[in-house]
Amino acid sequence: MDRVILHCDLNCFYASVELLSRPDLREIPTAVCGDPSSRHGIILAKNEPAKRYGVQTAETIWQAKKKCPGLVLLPPHHGLYHQYSRKVNAIYDQYTDLVEPFGIDESWLDVTHTLHLFGGDAGGLADTLRERMKEELGLTLSVGVSFNKVFAKLGSDYKKPDATTVISRENWQSIVWPLPVGDLLYVGGAARKLLRQYGVETIGQLAACRREMLETLMGKMGAQLYEYANGLDREAVRSRAEADVVKSVGNGTTFPQNLTTREEVRRGIAVLADSVASRLRRLGLYAGGVQVTVRDPAFHDRSRQRQFAAPTHLIRDLTESAMALTAELWQPPAPIRALTVTAIHLSPEDAAYEQVDLFNAGALPKKEKQEKLEAAMDRIRGRFGADAIAFGASRPGHREEDPLP
Repeated sequence: MDRVILHCDLNCFYASVELLSRPDLREIPTAVCGDPSSRHGIILAKNEPAKRYGVQTAETIWQAKKKCPGLVLLPPHHGLYHQYSRKVNAIYDQYTDLVEPFGIDESWLDVTHTLHLFGGDAGGLADTLRERMKEELGLTLSVGVSFNKVFAKLGSDYKKPDATTVISRENWQSIVWPLPVGDLLYVGGAARKLLRQYGVETIGQLAACRREMLETLMGKMGAQLYEYANGLDREAVRSRAEADVVKSVGNGTTFPQNLTTREEVRRGIAVLADSVASRLRRLGLYAGGVQVTVRDPAFHDRSRQRQFAAPTHLIRDLTESAMALTAELWQPPAPIRALTVTAIHLSPEDAAYEQVDLFNAGALPKKEKQEKLEAAMDRIRGRFGADAIAFGASRPGHREEDPLP
């Protein structure tokens, strides 16, 4: 028996929540954006009038204002968005216990075993949800209905705002295959560019590719996209009650001014590595590798990653490796707008210790000393606050041997 899955996507969520208290702006191009003075000046959400001017999420404020000089800008209120997200999910919970959020404003609902309680018509249930959102919360919703998660997501994107799209066994090829390949879940810019080189620009063209060819080109992701394009997705909707597996732990920041010197970059990386290491220890996890992403003032990102000789959750290990990776991506005085440090290939504490014992036993005394030092830092912060103590490399004016060439 096919599953019955709904994908519910709140339209222009941040902007819609803001306009609940500013109804005078509903027909005026309006966007929610970060604070330009702290250099987080990008568009976070926009309303329908702004969308008609071509304003896009994640573009800079100056780009948006160039398209729409009269654009009204509002600051974000993230606490308010989370309040409304909880109210929305409370409505979803009345129809199924299988509700899987996909960000703050999107969720999959598996109603396979509860649909009969609400009339048995999945499209009708989607319409009911849309009406309830408008009447009870003042928000609009687009809903995709299908037999798998990928096509349900395509359905919610297919027609906006405030619409229901049913992608069934009978019509899915006629709806899905003509769509641009970039509409498919997880097909980003790099994948689109690669596929375009082989003449693949629609989902139907992707579906017609040999699975082996896609796997050769893109690894496991290629095989997964083949299944998605051919309607073979079988992934189950996971309840919010299920704990998510932590696959990476990262932290990034946009700096108040561009970084142009080695010392500035060293301090920035050390602060980020400190945050990542602390979170790893709280979660009882070790990193098998680290990734660094460097963003320049033109919003171009470059990334590198490397494996550790042995799993770690120590600030010093993350900092040294992250700085070495940065040296592969950047040379002063080229400006850096933002940095991200991410711990990858995570493993639980017991597995990590086993690997250290087997492969890096000579480093244990030094590691144990550093473990005790950073554990003590965690205890001090737990008692006196996060700013009570900092790792030496993150202090202004701190100098050590420079690993950058």
